[in-house]
Amino acid sequence: MGDGFGEAETRGEAEEASQPPHYLGHRERLRARFMEAGADALPDYELLELLLARTIPRRDTKPLAKELLARFGSFADVLAASPERLKAVKGLGGGQAIIDLKLVHAAGVRMLRRQVLNRPALTSWSALLDYCTAAMACSETEQFRILFLDRKNNLIADEVQQQGTVDHAPVYVREVVKRALELSASAIILVHNHPSGDPTPSRADIEITRKIVEAADKLSIAVHDHLIIGRGGHASFRGLKLL
Repeated sequence: MGDGFGEAETRGEAEEASQPPHYLGHRERLRARFMEAGADALPDYELLELLLARTIPRRDTKPLAKELLARFGSFADVLAASPERLKAVKGLGGGQAIIDLKLVHAAGVRMLRRQVLNRPALTSWSALLDYCTAAMACSETEQFRILFLDRKNNLIADEVQQQGTVDHAPVYVREVVKRALELSASAIILVHNHPSGDPTPSRADIEITRKIVEAADKLSIAVHDHLIIGRGGHASFRGLKLL
């Protein structure tokens, strides 16, 4: 005579194994809420959870989403984190999830760039700041970017001229004005980031800006502003009366 208890236990295990994972229903509800009410209806961790689920479909991605936010600070910081830092997070898999995160970040930056390119920069200032912040605020190294404008102050080119270290990016005055002449730019806006997060201009920032302004002025090229982008905000040389 068989052991009835053992058979019941086996059946229970089989039934449990046949049940779909608990997170699948939750995930479907998230998707429905996202489609019906939009992204604003989801907090950051749920939006990130849905994104991760696309490449990690067989695991509950909520704990991973929360871990990423705890480590990097915000949804934007997760997307902007370098692949090297993301690889250090256990559970992101062999790389496809990281690629997806970087693709979403690149798509967002490109959309913001589209809103400012070939448009009057000085009357699209808010959009310009949004673009620079998305592109540079979370970078772990300094970047020196130049926005080139035509006679009507339309943005005709946007280039990162130098990549640096965590606290320095080399800037060459001659290269700045040379590139402006090559593009027939009538004006430029200088932009660089402070990975420390504090956008306060340093003494070196002020000095190199002065040299660029002097060299550009001799060639009738206006320097409209120098923006410093940080995680906590931005600083404008013109706003600070440093130009």
